[in-house]
This record gives sequence, C-alpha cells and structure tokens, in this order.
Amino acid sequence: MNKTLQVILSLLLGAGILYWYLSGFTAEELNQIWDNIKHVEIKWLIFSLIMGLMSHFLRAYRWNYLLETLDYHPRKTNLVLTVGLSYLLNLVVPRAGEVGRAASLSKYEKLSFDKTFGTIVAERMADVVFLIIFILSALFLQFDFIYKLIEPKLPKNPLLLVGELILLLFLFYLFMKWISKTRNPIILKIRGFIIGLLHGMSSILRMPNKWWFILQTIVIWLLYLAMFWVVLPAFPETSHLGIEAVLVGFIAGSIAMVISNGGFGFYPVFVTAALALYGVSKSTGTAFSLLMWTSQTLLVIVFGLICMVLLPIVNRENKSV
Repeated sequence: MNKTLQVILSLLLGAGILYWYLSGFTAEELNQIWDNIKHVEIKWLIFSLIMGLMSHFLRAYRWNYLLETLDYHPRKTNLVLTVGLSYLLNLVVPRAGEVGRAASLSKYEKLSFDKTFGTIVAERMADVVFLIIFILSALFLQFDFIYKLIEPKLPKNPLLLVGELILLLFLFYLFMKWISKTRNPIILKIRGFIIGLLHGMSSILRMPNKWWFILQTIVIWLLYLAMFWVVLPAFPETSHLGIEAVLVGFIAGSIAMVISNGGFGFYPVFVTAALALYGVSKSTGTAFSLLMWTSQTLLVIVFGLICMVLLPIVNRENKSV
C-alpha cells in the first residue's frame, strides 16, 4: 500500500509540475510550441530512437560480463528482454526495474537472485561514476561561462578571497571529521552509498573482461549523449549549439530522470532552463524537451511491453514450476 501511495504521489507531483509549468505560457506561446513540434523533421527523432534502442541492447550485453564473473551464462535473448522490461517497470515504480530484472532472469535462468541483483548494483555504480564524469566535463568545458556568472559576487580584494578559501577548507575539514563520527542515519546512508560505489567499481576493475566492460559503458553513455545531440538540428534555434550546451542539457535531463518517474513533469522544466543559458527561447526549449521526453518514453513503453510479452514465450520450455 505504501508503495502504491508513493507511485500515485510521484505521478501527481509530476503532473502538477507539468501543469504549473505549461500554465505559465500564454495561448500564443502554447500555439508556438505546438507549431514547433508539428514542423519538426522526423528523421532526427528516428536517429535518436535508434540510438536509444542500441543503448538497451548494449546494456544487456555489458551485463553479461558481470554475470560471467559468477560463472553464469544466461541466454543473450533473456538479457535483452529483462533489460527492456526493467526500463518499463522503472517508469511505474522508481528503481523497481532493477529488482524486476534480477527476479526475471533468476526465474527463467534458475540463478541466485541475490547474486544477480548484486551484478546490477555494480552496473549501476559504474553508471553513477560516468554521470559524475559527464558533470565534471561540463564544469571543465564551461569554466569561463561559470566564472562570468559568479565573478560579480567575488570579493575584489584578493586577500579577502584567499581568506574565504581558507575558511571554506577549514569548514570542509570539520564537516568531514563530523561525517566520520556521526550516527545520523541519513549521513550513514550516504556514506554507505559512497563506500558501496567504491567497492562496486573496484570489483569491476578486478573482473577478467574489465576493459570490454568499460569500453561498452563509454559507448552506452556516448549513445545517451548522442540521443540528445541529434535532435538539436530538428529546431533552427538549437541547431547551432555545441558540446557544452549538449552536456549541460543532457545532465539537466538526467537529474530530472532521477527526481521523478522517468522525468515525468520535471524533464521539460530542467532541460528548457539549461538551454535558456545558451539563448534558446522558452517556447523552443519546451518544444524540444517535450519531444525528447515523449519519444524516448514511448520507446521505453513499446520496447518494454514487447519484452514483457516475449519473455514468457521464449522461456516456455524453461519456465520454473
């Protein structure tokens, strides 16, 4: 019941955010958004969807490297189908996809659920690391832009600036010392997550096919980035944007995906705000983000439903009693 209530509240929050956001537009602006969507070149969306589908297949094949470390050798078909199903489940209940993926594969391949789920956790840890790398890359590439934003707020006296930096370092030292001793449950959970992240990454670096795993992880995240990038030429106002804008927009969308079920409600707000930093109008940014979110969500739904139907069919002879 609590889980059902959580899902309902999450969907209501997303719907409320989307209604609040769109209600801020005039009727003329809403017509402009719809007009932008209607006249988009569909080929760019098709390219984006193909890349999205490719990332699903690559994720399934990458997962196999982790399973092989446990001497598990499931059928590739089941890997693809359970990955597709997990994306669909995550749209309904956040993080239910990981549990559903492990449960489905364990059922049809007769594997240990705990160990299978452990490989998914390690896989997700690798994804968190690459998201952090993308964020740091955006900060590095946008250093001049960020500096221009904060420069007016910096003290003019260099000695004062050095003093503030020393103070910040001292406060950081005290904070880290407090974290190492605190019994606060929230801090302990965050600390446990970071330790788990480091442990998961160290286990990946010890696996036999680690370089293939890392290479496929890089390709998967480049596909995610390309899915966003290839849709930009569909709108004249975004067609000129470079890698810096792509990274910032992509990261904003990724954060929105974490906040709500598949980014429902939050994705257009976050992505539009990111694109506005590069001079993209609110109407065009909204049209772009709504088109991106809707097309990729439909891909997840259609592909996930196909996987859900095919999974018991292809495993009919292996179905456990």
